[in-house]
Amino acid sequence: MQPDSLGAYLKNRRDRVTPSDVGLRTYGTARRVPGLRREELAQLAGVSAGYYTRLEQGQAGTASQQVLDALAGVLRLDPTETAHLHNLARQSGSRGAPRLVRPRPERPHQRVLNLLDALGEASPAVVLGRRGDILAWNRTGHALVAEHLAFDSPQDPARRPSVPRMFFLDPLARELHRNWDELARIHVAYLRLTAGRYPTDGRLAELIGELTMRSADFASLWAKGDVADCTVGRMSLQHPTVGGVDVDYQVWLQPESPDHRLELYTPADAASADALRLLAAQVAGVGEGPGRRAEPAPGVPGEEAVL
Repeated sequence: MQPDSLGAYLKNRRDRVTPSDVGLRTYGTARRVPGLRREELAQLAGVSAGYYTRLEQGQAGTASQQVLDALAGVLRLDPTETAHLHNLARQSGSRGAPRLVRPRPERPHQRVLNLLDALGEASPAVVLGRRGDILAWNRTGHALVAEHLAFDSPQDPARRPSVPRMFFLDPLARELHRNWDELARIHVAYLRLTAGRYPTDGRLAELIGELTMRSADFASLWAKGDVADCTVGRMSLQHPTVGGVDVDYQVWLQPESPDHRLELYTPADAASADALRLLAAQVAGVGEGPGRRAEPAPGVPGEEAVL
């Protein structure tokens, strides 16, 4: 599946902004579009209607930062959505469709593995890759989010769990999350943001295509065109071992591996804290040591083959 185009994203956002949102009066006239007309958006952004039309049709070349920021302001985009707009604009300025490549399997950096070691088992933690693959976890992280999967699966790229696949294709993962609908929207919006950052990632394009074909829920959410970062939030779980547990997640970015995120889970209330302590106690005697090391990353992943 090819990534979003600048024109498609602009139209999607334009359809969501009504004239009243931006102070335009329509005088009761019938409108054939759900949101702003092209010429209305162009006027409010200070560009010609002809130029904006060519921009939306992919015929205007590279748009300037000033034009993009003006459009983002009228479309009421937040900083993450604006960054996505700029990413798409850079792609539209290049000739032809992006050339997809298959990056080598990701490996967590040694420093994030050391940090995971230092955390111990009191706080569940998971290391996520660019596409939402689980690259490493501690035992409580594994027990909290995917105890039905093999603990050592992140060490093998062929068996490595994929959070997006789990979320949309694994019934057990869906049953685990009581706020599945909310989290599903966030996962899809973040995947779209990632696709805008890495338009040549063939593995990412394959993942999006697979989920679109196999999950009607994913396809419906993807069609909405939402974009969002995924840094903090809450997961409400109905855990098969410890019952109801609410945890807040927060993401720690890795400066030396900017594609990788360390996600930590902390209890949202006293009952959830008791549940996590019980979970940690249950896994304390399993194996000796964390046992989830992977080879440290040599640097930025290379590319294996052109698709």
